[in-house]
Formats: sequence, structure tokens, C-alpha cells
Amino acid sequence: MMMHGKKGLIMGMANKFSIAFGISEALKNQGAELVFTAQNEYFCEKISDMAKEFGNHDVFLCDVSKDGEIEAAFDKISSTVGSIDFIVHSIAFSDKNELTGKYYNTTRSNFLNAMNISCYSFTEVCKFAPKLMPNGGSIVTMSYYGSEKVVPNYNVMALAKSALETSVRYLASDLGECGIRVNAISAGAVKTLASSGVGEFSKILAYDRNRSPLRRNVTREDIGGACAFLVSDFASGITGEIMHVDCGCSTIGVKFEDVK
Repeated sequence: MMMHGKKGLIMGMANKFSIAFGISEALKNQGAELVFTAQNEYFCEKISDMAKEFGNHDVFLCDVSKDGEIEAAFDKISSTVGSIDFIVHSIAFSDKNELTGKYYNTTRSNFLNAMNISCYSFTEVCKFAPKLMPNGGSIVTMSYYGSEKVVPNYNVMALAKSALETSVRYLASDLGECGIRVNAISAGAVKTLASSGVGEFSKILAYDRNRSPLRRNVTREDIGGACAFLVSDFASGITGEIMHVDCGCSTIGVKFEDVK
């Protein structure tokens, strides 16, 4: 129960198959109290139903793509539940129609929207985090190895994740004086509703599974355990890091013809 007495915010849980749900399960099992944000009323209702599995915790509206929403949500969280110890940012977006084919076909509007939601939202979360963490804490976001190497069809999301990882290092430096640690988890390919929007994603799963030293794909449970460690006091000296959780297999230069 390494998270006993700790309270934190989960941002980006969409359904029971999302990475954020797996992280929430791991944190609950380690004794943490959780609150959640939802993009709109539709997701608020869905997440409220899921939150009952974690003790019927509060859900706050927060559309991270809009100015002022993160600050307003954090003010409500502060006034409702008080200070917290950690934040998990599991939010990313791209038009799925542009997660296939050539990267150079990315439209300007989707490029900017993907960067806004997938990267800038994390910057703004960290900007207002000290309001919720007056005694310090930990913030973790989610990346993917496509930020470092070419993965077919990942396209603009790769650029957003690269920017996100660089942001982690700068934000860790900015928030260190507040006693707040900032890290990212770069997970291997894992099947979620979001990842299913990437063209031929099943081939990426098969490729990772075949070349992994553990001979399997990473799971939400693997990611949840790693995240629970990063936000716990056991990781008190870790900040500005990108932790790879991929069963020992980072996707490098994927060639689908190699997949069996």
C-alpha cells in the first residue's frame, strides 16, 4: 500500500480499456484516493460510472483544448478536495484519418490541434499544478517510442510525443524548486480505443510481441505499476526522465514485411 494516504488526479480516462483506467486500478490497489477530469458532459457521465469502481470519486469538467479550462478545473478541485499529491496526464489526440499513410499529408489544422491537446495541455497542467501541490508532488504523462524512431502511420502523434518528452525535461527544471517531480512513461504498443485509430496498428502489436525479450506485449497493468512507482515516495529522486515500459522491446524502424 505504497500510496496509502495519497490523493491524486487522473486526466484522460475514456473507458475501461484506456491506459488511464489501468493506472487508476494500480493506484487504487496501492491505497490512493483519486479524482478525475472529463472533457465534456458525455464523458463526465461515463467516467462517473467508472469512478464508482474506485470509490465513487469526484469528476470535474475540463476541456484541455480551451483557454482557462485547466485553471478553472484545478480551482474547483482545490476548493472541493484540497491539496493533492500527484497528477497523471493521459491525454492525446489526432484526427484518425491522418494516422495512416504519409506524414507529409498532415494538415495544418490537425498538426496544431494535435500539438495543443497532446503536448501544450501538459505544459498548462504543470503551470497550474503548484496550486494543487503546495507541499510538492509528482506529475506523470504518457509518451510512446514513436517519438524517437519512425513508426509507420504514427505520423503527427510522433511529433507531439517528441515535443511532450522535451517539455517533461524543461518542466522538471521549472518545477523542481516547488518540490514537484515531472516524468513520462514511454509505453510499448498496447491496444486501446485511441491506439486502434493508428493505421495497421495490429501489425505494430505483432512486431513488438515477436521481438520482445518477454515474448509479449506490454499491458495496462505493466504501465499502471510503473506509474504507481513514479508518483510514489519510492521515486522521490527521479525527475525529468522518460521511463520505457515496453517488455524490453522498443519499436525501432518497423518493417511490416518482417511481421509473422
